[in-house]
Amino acid sequence: MTSYSRRHFLKSTAGAVAATGVSSLSMPAFIRSASAADVVKLGCLFSSSGTMANVEGRLNYVIQMAADELNAAGGVNGKTVQVVTSDPASDWPLYAQIGRQMLQQEKVSALFGCWTSVSRKSVLPVVEQADGLLFYPLHFEGDENSKNVVYVNSPPASSVLPAVDYLMSDDGVTAKRFFMLGSDYVWPRTINKQLKAYFKSKGIPDSALKEEYVPLGFSNFQTLVNQIRAFADEPGGQPVVILTTVGSSIPDFFREFINQGIKSTDVPVLGLDVVEADLEGLDTAPLVGHLNCWAYLQQAAGPANERFLKDWSAYVDAKKAPFKGDVVIDPMVSAYDSVHLWALAAKKAGSFEVPQVRAAFDGISFDCPSGYKIKMTAENNYVYRGVFIGSVNEKQGFDILWQSEDTPKPVPFSPFS
Repeated sequence: MTSYSRRHFLKSTAGAVAATGVSSLSMPAFIRSASAADVVKLGCLFSSSGTMANVEGRLNYVIQMAADELNAAGGVNGKTVQVVTSDPASDWPLYAQIGRQMLQQEKVSALFGCWTSVSRKSVLPVVEQADGLLFYPLHFEGDENSKNVVYVNSPPASSVLPAVDYLMSDDGVTAKRFFMLGSDYVWPRTINKQLKAYFKSKGIPDSALKEEYVPLGFSNFQTLVNQIRAFADEPGGQPVVILTTVGSSIPDFFREFINQGIKSTDVPVLGLDVVEADLEGLDTAPLVGHLNCWAYLQQAAGPANERFLKDWSAYVDAKKAPFKGDVVIDPMVSAYDSVHLWALAAKKAGSFEVPQVRAAFDGISFDCPSGYKIKMTAENNYVYRGVFIGSVNEKQGFDILWQSEDTPKPVPFSPFS
């Protein structure tokens, strides 16, 4: 048995077996049948174990849901879409290892995956060497522009900077001082580097900034929240926290905030990675007013979102997925959009070959559940998205405080890097 068989992190699902469950790669008869000429494969790189499991695991299911929609409409270019799922176990090198196996052995036409930037960067050389395609559904630090990655979510100029501007405005909290707390890897460190340069351009002194990092999976925030309290007590104007911790560290941070009785009216938190799923199991009444920013919030208005929410709830019930059917998060929607963008490009190209699919990106658009018509151009592989700023409510969700009028042009490289 190969190492990936022993780890049990590759499973295959096809339209023909979707109703009965998943079939393991250890079943060679099924793999032979899956290689039939009437099937096109898509690969998933999302963890269902480890520190990222609660958020990433959902994306395997929503990719399959999107594939089922395509198959119900006749497939793509006459072929049934088959999804090959995996569990990289929140172990960054495994994302690259599995991605390589999917491209070389499973012959997937595209990969959909990664949450953290470190996992994306581990897969990047794999797809570049193989001239494959990775659809990446997270907003992130930018400063990257590979022809082998489709950046489905928003770079900082479209998401983080509008949220920070809101905090500093009279409509927000007229923020003057910033405590930047993140997990210790590339996304938090890069975004904070950009923010420090941005704050400098706004005339904010270094003395108004504090920066701390914790290991991935960190859970004991008592000392750090004490530091935030001390920072808040210093003179100089309204303090805020810019939170870039990820995974299980997010609810653990908020639990300590609740324990210490700090409210958003005292020290607002802008959680750049915080999604509705991170609030599950928390009493959010003490958290009302803390903020996030994404290209989708569950409260988005419009028929596209109503349909998506209904379809996801029904899918969770039908597949007995281990997630709540009434909770949807931005990366789920971005992953769903990814499959449909890939299908639109493949149909336009009349091919599944990466160069032809990539050439077909220019001009494609899709009615996203966010209510925006997202689109791609020939300039790069960044997707034009709308942006929302949300405020925590008492129902473990976010009320929409602000949203962009249109889909701003994505800026891959920050002028504040």
